[in-house]
Parts: sequence; C-alpha cells; structure tokens
Amino acid sequence: MTNNATIPSSLNESEKYVPEKQTSVHVTSTVNSRNTSIENLYEDGVLDPVYYAKTLVLNKAIQEIGMGKYQYKLLIVAGFGWFADSVWPLLTGLILQPVVNEFGFNPPFLSLAANAGLLVGAIFWGLGCDVWGRKWCFNITLFLAGVFGLSAGGAPNFVALASLMAVMGVGVGGNLPVDSAVFLDLIPASHQYLLTFMSIFWCLGQLFVNLIAWPLIANFSCSPALTTICSRSDNMGWRYLLFILGGITLLLWGIRFFLFDLLESPRYLDGRGQDAEAVEVIQRIAKYNGRDIKLTVDDLAALGEIGRGDEILDHGEKKRGLLTRTSNFRSEHVKALFRTPKIAWSTSLLIALWGIIGLASTLYNSFLPYLLITRGTHFGDASLNTTYRNTLIISVVGLPSALLATLAVEIPGVGRKGTLAISAGLTGTFLLASTTARSSNALLGWNCGYAFFSNIMYGVLYALSPEIFPAKDRGTGNGLVSTATRVFGLIAPIIALYANITTEVPVYIAGAMVIFSGGIAMILPYEPRGKASM
Repeated sequence: MTNNATIPSSLNESEKYVPEKQTSVHVTSTVNSRNTSIENLYEDGVLDPVYYAKTLVLNKAIQEIGMGKYQYKLLIVAGFGWFADSVWPLLTGLILQPVVNEFGFNPPFLSLAANAGLLVGAIFWGLGCDVWGRKWCFNITLFLAGVFGLSAGGAPNFVALASLMAVMGVGVGGNLPVDSAVFLDLIPASHQYLLTFMSIFWCLGQLFVNLIAWPLIANFSCSPALTTICSRSDNMGWRYLLFILGGITLLLWGIRFFLFDLLESPRYLDGRGQDAEAVEVIQRIAKYNGRDIKLTVDDLAALGEIGRGDEILDHGEKKRGLLTRTSNFRSEHVKALFRTPKIAWSTSLLIALWGIIGLASTLYNSFLPYLLITRGTHFGDASLNTTYRNTLIISVVGLPSALLATLAVEIPGVGRKGTLAISAGLTGTFLLASTTARSSNALLGWNCGYAFFSNIMYGVLYALSPEIFPAKDRGTGNGLVSTATRVFGLIAPIIALYANITTEVPVYIAGAMVIFSGGIAMILPYEPRGKASM
C-alpha cells in the first residue's frame, strides 16, 4: 500500500454497499497504477455480525470519499489535543523548581496532583465518548485544560495550585482518548498512518513549551541555590508561563468550537443503531469534499438492526436517556474488548504496555528539569539558564521523530509493532546509558537520544492502540489504556516521595522497563499496517 491513494469518484452499479464476508477495501494506487486492497483487521467473532457488516459499508464509503479538505482540517484541530497532552504534563516538571522555591513543599506532590487529574480525565472522557458521542467530549476537554491551566497561574499557595492543576489534568487526560477516536473514525483506511504523524503536534508542544519556559523561568525566578523561600514578585516566571499556555489552549479550543464543525462518528452512530444519522454524516463529508456518494439508509438497514439507543415510550415517541442501551457505563463496551481470546489478549497486552511505559517515562520525565539542576550542581553547572537551555535542545532533537515514525510504520515487515519494539528498545538503552554521564554535556547528549526515540515510541503507541480497538468501543479502549498509564504515572511521584531521585537507581529501573515493553509489543496479536480499522 502506498501513502498516496485515489479513490474512483463513483462506484459501478454492480458494486453494492452490502459487502460479503471478509470484504476488503479496494484502493487504486497513483504510484504504481495497480489495484491493491486493504484487508480488515479482525477475524470472525470479534464483532457483532450486523455491526461488522455495516462497518464494512461505512469503511467503503469513507474510502471512496478519500482524504479531502475536511479530513485535513480535522488533522489540525485534533492535533491540538496532542499539543495539550504534551505541554501540560511536561509543565509540572518545568515549573517544579521555582514553585518549590516559592511555596516550600515536597516536589513530588505537584506531579501527584496533576497525574491524579489526568487519571480521572482518562477514565471519564474515554468511557464518556462512547456514551455521549465524540463531539461534545472533543470540545469540553480542551476548554477545561485552558480555563484551569490559566487560573493556576494566579494560585496564592501550593494547595490552590495543586487543586487547579488537578482539574486541568481532568481536561488534558481526555484529549488523546477522544481525539484519536474522532480522527480515526473519519479518515479512509488508506490514510490511517496519519494518526502516527499526528505525534508531530506532541513534539511541537514540547518544543514550544520549552522555548517559552527558558527565558521566562531563567529571567523571572529565584536562584535555585536560594536557601530561603523567595517572594512572589521575584518569582513570576512560572506564573507567566501558565498564563501564556492557558491562553493559547483557550485559543485552540475557540478554533475547534467556532471555526470547525465536527461531525459525529458514523461508526459510533452505527453502533447505536442510528443508520440515518450515520448516512447523513457520510453525505455531509462527501459534499464538503466535493464528492458524490451513493450510500443510502436502505443500504445499512438491509443488513439488520444492531439495537436502538433510544427508549420507546408507550405512545410511540422516543426518549433518549443519558445512558442508553448500546452506549453506557455498564459493561458492554468493556466486554466487547474481551469478546474472543485473541482480542482479550490484545487488550491485556496494550494495557500492560501503556502501564509499564507510563511508570517508567513519568518517573523520568516529570523530574527531568529537577534532575538536570541537581545533577548540574554535581557537575558544577546548575544555573536555570543552562537547565532550560538543555531542555529546549532535547525538545528540538525530538522533533524529527514524528516524521520518521510515520515512515517506519508503513515499512513492510516492520509496521506498527516492529517500530514500537525497536524504538522502545533504543529508548531504554539511552536511558541506561545516561547513567554513565560524567559531565553536564554528556548527560545532555544521552537525553537527546532518549528524547528522539521516545517520541517515536509514543507516536506509534498513541496510534497503534486506537487502530486496534473497534470503533464502537474505541473510546472505552483508549480510556482503559490511558487509565493504565495514568495510574502508573500517579505511582511514579509516590515512589519519588520515598526514594532518592538524585541517584541512578530509578533510571536503571525505568530503562529496563521500557526495554521490556518493546518485547511486549512484538507479541501483540494484531498488526494494523495495511488493514482497515473497524
């Protein structure tokens, strides 16, 4: 399969939207002028037969529409979620030293508060977008992050700051589970690799926050060598940083809410038995992209009924409950992810992957600026200017990672699993190698290698999981794996409370865990490369 695929503008009359079992999505390549096909990801029994058949119809329709201006705009606005997920969790580490100087608290407590909010957000919004749909969750998460992140800049004490950062985390925690589901539901199968490319926004977020943190914190903060608590007026850098990031996040939310009309996922609607609404979405996207599509409600209705998400009243009217029969907080969506031994094994391995990587990376990343300062003291180079210069260099080095990851996941024989395994192994290796540093520059060099390969690892991981989960349960699946990484991310600062984070022991543990996660990636039973997400 090539990255540049065109779809015939219309179907022949003999090509019906009612597919036979195991039908593939056919694509015409503009590169080699030969027909190729994108196979379906799942074996028999994973999905409800009626839902499976209807999803084949919708996949074929979306593939026929092709990658148009609606999807490219969606790529940008969904990327805002990756941006927010990058800057806000990273922020707790960037402001840690000046906040400790001002408020005088045990450093891990700030990360603990933020990660508690991220955990709640992952659970609530991940499951919620399978209940209420993608549209409202897509907009509310970014709004919460912006409002409470901005408010945190005015916190008068540590308790207020931690509380506001926790609520900010509730919003940020839902960005990746919701935004990846939204994007994957509305793009053709031939362009699913763009979900990996979306990690470019994550890398840009790292670069941006470090770029503005360096001058603000280096020039408007108390000295890290200060032995007494400094005053607010002498330590405004971290507050300026929160004001700027909160304002930018609200601006990104405004672009999403007022300038882009997000349509509900047709496969989510299909899973709720809303055939007419699903067809309407397909038709609107086709019209927006300047394409004609033959799909009708009858094409879906002829395949059977999955089950309505509406309550039928005695007099024939329909009442939509808050928690409907096919989209609720009970157990249907979770059970669907364990329906067969193969998908149950896949879901379990993904949860383990996210949890292990979350524990290792959060323990290291959350305290990286703090570690650079404390180790810089050991190396005789502990100025804030040097510390934040180094974090900026690390973020710049990670920027090409998204492009390399996007190319690597489409390589035959490597794909998503191979790229994830290789990048995880190299990430862990560079973490371990950082313990050999005997100078500030040597430590910076090892951290640059770590940043480069860890960004590849995250880019693939964030795309692989949504591709594997079925669309009607994708929010729940994303929520489960995000919850795993947030739970272990919450454990990381607790560990730091009782361990000496200036020693090399946590680095050894983190490196070994990341390398181990690469081995888990290799035994995942599904490889999404060249296969249509369902």
